Amino acid sequence: MSKLELKIPPPLVMIIFAAAMWLISITFPGIPTPGEIRGAAFGMLALLGFSFALAGALAFRKAKTTVNPTKPGSASSLVTSGIYKFTRNPMYVGLLCILIGWGVFLSNLFALASAAGFVLYMNRFQIAPEERALEALFGDAFQAYKEKVRRWL
Repeated sequence: MSKLELKIPPPLVMIIFAAAMWLISITFPGIPTPGEIRGAAFGMLALLGFSFALAGALAFRKAKTTVNPTKPGSASSLVTSGIYKFTRNPMYVGLLCILIGWGVFLSNLFALASAAGFVLYMNRFQIAPEERALEALFGDAFQAYKEKVRRWL
C-alpha cells in the first residue's frame, strides 16, 4: 500500500471522492431538502474551504517554499505562521470543507459520511508521508510544531 503514498495529488483525491459521493447519492435514498438550502450550504462551505486552501497556499508562497504535495522533501522552510497556527494542513481542511459541502448539496447522509474516507486516505497516504519528510528536514522544530498545532482542526 505504500505505493500510494504521495502519488495522487490531493485535489484529484477530492475529485475522486466527490464522484464516489455522487454515485452513492444516486444509489441510496437521500433526504428531501429544498435546492436553495442545499445550494446555499454548499456555497458557504465551498467558500470556507477555498479560503482555507488559499490561505495555506499564500503562506507557502510568502515563505518561498513548495506547494507541491507529492514532493514534501523539497520544502525549503517550515511554515508555522498565519493559518498554520491553527491547522497543520489548511489546504486539506479546505478540500474537506468542499467535500462536506458537496455531501450536503447531494442531501444524502451516506454520501456525506463518505467524506470521512477522504480524511482516512489523506492521513495515511498523504499526511503521514509528508510529516516523515518534514521531520527529516526540520527535526525538533517540526516535532515542537506538531505538539502545538493539530493535524486538521
